Amino acid sequence: MSGDKAAIRGWTRTQSRLGRQAARPVVVFGLLSSLLGVGQAWCVATVLGHALVGLVSGGGAPTLVLWPILAFAGLALLRALIMALSDTAAAKAGIDARRRLRGEVLASILTGGPALLRKTHSGELATIAVDRVEALDGFFGRWVPASVLWIAAPLLILLPVGFIQPRAALVLGLCGASVPFGQALFGIGAAVASRKQFLAMTRLQARFLDRVKGIATIVLAGRADDETERLGQAAEELRLRTMKILRVAFLSSASIDCAMVIALVLVAIMDGKQAMALLSGGTASPALAYTLTSGLFVLLVIPEFFAPLRGLALAYQDRAHAQGAATAILDLPEALPRPSPDGARTVNASGVMVSLEDVCFTWDPARGPALDHVSFTVPAGETLILAGPSGSGKSTIMELLLGFIQPDSGSVRFNGAPLDSIVPDSLSRMISWIGQKPVLFAGTLKDNILFARPDADEADLMAAVKAAAVDQFLPSLPDGLETRIGEGGFGLSGGQAQRIAIARAYLKNAPILLLDEPTAHLDPATEKSVFESLQRLALRRTVVLATHSAAVHMFNGRRVDLQMGRVVARQGAA
Repeated sequence: MSGDKAAIRGWTRTQSRLGRQAARPVVVFGLLSSLLGVGQAWCVATVLGHALVGLVSGGGAPTLVLWPILAFAGLALLRALIMALSDTAAAKAGIDARRRLRGEVLASILTGGPALLRKTHSGELATIAVDRVEALDGFFGRWVPASVLWIAAPLLILLPVGFIQPRAALVLGLCGASVPFGQALFGIGAAVASRKQFLAMTRLQARFLDRVKGIATIVLAGRADDETERLGQAAEELRLRTMKILRVAFLSSASIDCAMVIALVLVAIMDGKQAMALLSGGTASPALAYTLTSGLFVLLVIPEFFAPLRGLALAYQDRAHAQGAATAILDLPEALPRPSPDGARTVNASGVMVSLEDVCFTWDPARGPALDHVSFTVPAGETLILAGPSGSGKSTIMELLLGFIQPDSGSVRFNGAPLDSIVPDSLSRMISWIGQKPVLFAGTLKDNILFARPDADEADLMAAVKAAAVDQFLPSLPDGLETRIGEGGFGLSGGQAQRIAIARAYLKNAPILLLDEPTAHLDPATEKSVFESLQRLALRRTVVLATHSAAVHMFNGRRVDLQMGRVVARQGAA
């Protein structure tokens, strides 16, 4: 646990360092605002001091001084402008930091690839990339500048106060120094409560996403009321966690209020004794005016002195949110760095030889190796069929070839180049992949096909449509290629969805084609038709086909039979 805490603290310090440069304008504007507030306090104290002198000295009507009123109005306008600029700078710092951090989170998720879903729920990943990163807006926009202003601004304010009333400055300094201890005490509770609140939010979102995906199963099983009740319980847990955070926040604010009240009382007592001594001694009016003005100034500047400390207290909750978010972000796999210019490589895209050399990989040590010293070679332009029952390691090989996971030992090579040395963009351009269930997005058929190559012209699009036999079922659709489908291909049959995926692969025109059980859920007639389209797609490409379908004889090529992660038979020279 201590290691986890150290990692969280290290992550928080790193983010603070990265955000500090963007927060410099906010700090400068905050200091200027504090100085202007001191000036406003002196203007108000001057007006009230002269007015009180006129009343207590028996001079009749209170004396009204005009220049402080005009100065106060000018300072108020200038301060409003400074505060607006500060808010704008803080918002920009938060936006830039969240954009950078969200890019890092997405890079980590892409590094993990589909393998990440084996241990992390998709709802939790969505929460991390969206909600948890969004919750860090206050950390970069408020906490980072507040972590500087809570020291710099009070020290700046103490300078004129110490010049005018040294004893009052000492009181303010001691009361202000007591605030961080209260903040640290309540901040520990806030960090714990924030982490638990994020955990409750993640559980609620993951459960909700699961239930939305399985709504048909829930309704048909008659469990709608039960699931509604459980969602309600999860929402109630989130509410309670949120209220605990607010309770800690109110206690944190109360500690500052106590320190400010103590400072006000002590300063008021000191100023009151001094003013009474002057009145009883019959001191001249100028000395009394200065005493009243300086005393009122110190009293009026006390809220200004504690304002940065209050800002730190409010931002402390943002720091707690950042620590809660760090717990989830640090659990993501580290984003793979792009190869350095010296180590970066590309391969000849006109023909690619694929090989595995003595590859071992284990998902879970308790279940044994998923791949045990697997080796094979697929020459450029040829086909390799990976055959074997479910759990034999076919999909693991696919994930290795896609670069989503790295072998524990051995190497994966394209044209002799180690996979981890190839430029990621080059690797992406080289590979087309079609799985058991193609990923289709809500939108038109045309948009889904063009997803592989958005800049494709109409001729290339129609060539892909014809090659994948999509044109055979277009007449039955209301708007042809402009027909809108639902998320996941809702509204299309399994065979039609696979043809859309094949059309994407045609349009991408990559030299390597990976087929992972592409006909697993199709009837025999549709399976035969889809395999015919895949045969046309496989021409002049390096193909790795993982299947246990009886129709695999339609593909001619090398064959490797797998069982329990081991090669048990070979046909051809694989």
